[in-house]
Amino acid sequence: MYLGIDLGTSGLRALMTDASGQPVASAEAQYSAQHPHPGWSEQDPGSWIAALDQAMAQLQGIPGYSGIRGIAVAGHMHGAVLLDRADQVLRPCILWNDTRSAAEAAELDATDEVRSLSGNIVFPGFTAPKLLWVQRHEPEIFAKTAKVLLPAAYLNLHLTGRHVADLSDSAGTSWLDVGARDWSERLLSAGHMRRDQMPDLVEGCTAAGILRAELAAHWGLRPDVVVSGGAGDNAAAACGTGVMAEGQGFVSLGTSGVVLAARDGFHPDPATAVHTFCHAIPDRWYQMGVMLSATDCMNWLGRITGRSPAELTAPIGDQLGPPGTATFFPYLSGERTPHNSAKLRGGFEGLGVQTTIDDLARAVIEGVSFGMRDCLEALKATGAGLERCLVIGGGSKSLYWVRLLATVLNLPLCLPQDGEFGAALGAARLARLAVTGEPPSEVLLTPEIAQVIEPEAALREQYEARYQLFRRQTAARLKPVA
Repeated sequence: MYLGIDLGTSGLRALMTDASGQPVASAEAQYSAQHPHPGWSEQDPGSWIAALDQAMAQLQGIPGYSGIRGIAVAGHMHGAVLLDRADQVLRPCILWNDTRSAAEAAELDATDEVRSLSGNIVFPGFTAPKLLWVQRHEPEIFAKTAKVLLPAAYLNLHLTGRHVADLSDSAGTSWLDVGARDWSERLLSAGHMRRDQMPDLVEGCTAAGILRAELAAHWGLRPDVVVSGGAGDNAAAACGTGVMAEGQGFVSLGTSGVVLAARDGFHPDPATAVHTFCHAIPDRWYQMGVMLSATDCMNWLGRITGRSPAELTAPIGDQLGPPGTATFFPYLSGERTPHNSAKLRGGFEGLGVQTTIDDLARAVIEGVSFGMRDCLEALKATGAGLERCLVIGGGSKSLYWVRLLATVLNLPLCLPQDGEFGAALGAARLARLAVTGEPPSEVLLTPEIAQVIEPEAALREQYEARYQLFRRQTAARLKPVA
């Protein structure tokens, strides 16, 4: 058996798979984030440890549980866990969607060689600007910081007793030379950090250590369980969907939105605001356009209308019609690709006395889809070519949304068969690779496809015109007010 742990922003999921990679059982535990000030988003790393214990307790009665041979963690990226010399947490983890360090990010981004070495714009959510913020606003904490770990690496420390992180996760710090796959002295210096404050680096599919004896005894596991390097959440999702080689990609309609393309080489283009990161297997990279709010936009509309997302989308049905008359701008928390703006905000345009809640729901779905098209266009500018994509995430359960997205992107979208194919499965596969040494091509396989949704040719021109209008309207919103 192999165990994949998906450390998410709102909860932890543990998935157990058998020797052939088939899911056997899963367990979940929830926790929350804190927002003490506008733009702040923090979490107690202790809640992850408690959630992991809860999940393991749920799995212990499952047949085959004691045969777990490998564990891997897929974690939400960019978070900053600050530890003192005794590995005690100094402050709550600053999460990926925290924007307090916008000024520090802009300062780092303007520093010579930072973009060229890291392969990316320095976004406010990345790790390096968070530490600059701590240095300036919490100097006593900064002075005590002996190690900085990402969330998945903090769980690795709990599991193995070692400070170790994988390359795909570390690529989102702005401290890693993403092309060379190593910490950069230049980037560390720019961020006022040192190499000794960084964890050791491993590929995600190789061993990071052995499960600590006391945990193995507590959980009822064998004493030689291997813990692999693991992965950042999107790299793990790519492993779970078999997106490994040039031309392969997926669209994720989750809380945030992602258009991801696997790359056989390092092809950064920071000006596009596309993220260029190491993959979880050697000599591979991936690029992605990221929206900070995707299905979360529908959650927001549900909160202000008192309806669930399912209730909002039910009247729309499954069949795609022409575009609506209202436009929604999906920038509830700012945006990454392609605008790189922490200040950009959402809104509606084109509302009238006749506008209904159904119209608003349709506008939200269209606005998110147009934002995903922005991400695809940015990926194309880097040379990434996608002929078709898998579509995953909670939003993919809406056939209307998938049909709309296929038409807006002008790409066939492949809906996998029901089952596991996300970050938890990808992590379990990485655990297996670390134990068996099998070639990744034999383990990181694509899922069976239930349905291929083609773009609706009769509506392509109408949606293309609406997308171009959306682009012009967004550009107007980005202009500073005189």
